[in-house]
Amino acid sequence: MVTVAACQIPVRIGAGDHDPLVAAVREAAGRGAQLIVLPELAVCGYVFRDAAEARAAAQDMAGPTVALLRELSRELGCVLVCGLAEAGEDGAVHNSAVLVEDGEVRLRYRKAHLWDREAELFVPGDAPPPVVDTAAGRVAVMICYDLEFPEWVRLAAQAGAEIVAVPVNWPLLPRPAGEPALEVIKAQAAAGTYRVHVVVADRCGRERGVDWIGGSLVCASTGYLLAGPATPEGAVAAPAVLMAELDPTAARDKAIGPRNDALGDRRPGLYAEQPPANFTPERLTQDACRCGRGAGR
Repeated sequence: MVTVAACQIPVRIGAGDHDPLVAAVREAAGRGAQLIVLPELAVCGYVFRDAAEARAAAQDMAGPTVALLRELSRELGCVLVCGLAEAGEDGAVHNSAVLVEDGEVRLRYRKAHLWDREAELFVPGDAPPPVVDTAAGRVAVMICYDLEFPEWVRLAAQAGAEIVAVPVNWPLLPRPAGEPALEVIKAQAAAGTYRVHVVVADRCGRERGVDWIGGSLVCASTGYLLAGPATPEGAVAAPAVLMAELDPTAARDKAIGPRNDALGDRRPGLYAEQPPANFTPERLTQDACRCGRGAGR
């Protein structure tokens, strides 16, 4: 078994304040966490006014945030996953995350699916979610909106990921009273669909009029929550360190009952961008009508 932590911390643009990050990491490590996940853009903030402000907040891989993560991982003997605004070698700014272990950066990932105004601020990554063997298991990293694309989670699962670590900034959007946040449901669906554990670290702290779900969670490969969401329905997101125990080896078993397999049952030929040769829209309509329903979703 492996103990994991999702750290929900406040972040403020322009503060450059590492104290909330350090306090949360030390608390999690003190409670036995071997894998600790921190939010997207965990130090610099999210609601940038423009690309110039995002660029001013960006750091390269030798900057103070990565250096601090390396130091903490070495001192505390844990695996850290954390989001940051990255100043790339080519001058581009990326919404990135790093996984750090034993004082070394084991992987860097650049967010591929940019949400809303992020496309004005960041250059998207063009590589699939990386997967690396760590002392806490085989870990994949993706960022926030990436998790909502089933193909992205599938790539990680097919690469052998046991745990998907996801730094996020989930903005609080209107939803029907009493309903859970859709982002939480999607995280559970991603875990259960491809039988991988999912650890999500959201944030808190109002920023330029934006509030946050505070939906940090730990979800088992069954799709059911082990911890979280950190913020109860109707409450204001606050700092939290969620802890849970996972069995990484459970994510290697893709069986769904005695006859089905989450990856083995896939039929990629039917999912191709180009439809099969015998496909016509008329046939789809006819088949749907025979089933007694319209040809909608």
